[in-house]
Amino acid sequence: MKPASLPHRVFIALGGNLGDRPANLQAAIDALQAGKHVRVEKLSRVYETAPYGYADQPDFLNLALEAATDLEPAALLAFLKEIEAGLGRQPSFRNSPRPIDLDIIFYDDLALDTLTLQIPHPRLRGRGFVLQPLNDLAPGYVHPVYGLTVGELWGEIDLAGAGIKPYQLEKPLVISP
Repeated sequence: MKPASLPHRVFIALGGNLGDRPANLQAAIDALQAGKHVRVEKLSRVYETAPYGYADQPDFLNLALEAATDLEPAALLAFLKEIEAGLGRQPSFRNSPRPIDLDIIFYDDLALDTLTLQIPHPRLRGRGFVLQPLNDLAPGYVHPVYGLTVGELWGEIDLAGAGIKPYQLEKPLVISP
């Protein structure tokens, strides 16, 4: 059983475009909750999005989640990388096809820049496939570096060219109690 109070609020982006995309998203959500260190609290809608950076690949399914954790940032990143590997992600080039991708977008109001981890996510601005789901969850959340809300950052996106559309799942994704 998870402790009632996990001290840190995090937002994590999930996406993938290989295999059973909805099942991979659910498996990642389940893996996040499998231990005592993360409690998923909210999920955004799921969106189907055109690939970014490398176009010759299938469309992605993307969502964001809000969670509480007692893991420090580096430990949370290591945990996310373990989940990715467990779900079949192989090392490859940036923006390559993958069954699952998990990125820390925000961690409390932390601004962190190390060799292995940057929080907030350094490529958040301008990426509708991350900002649209984040806007579902927390439009008023203030980016600790830019001083802009998620809603304001999302408002900068050219929606006509973003290639983002709501995705209808056959069965909804669930958060385990």
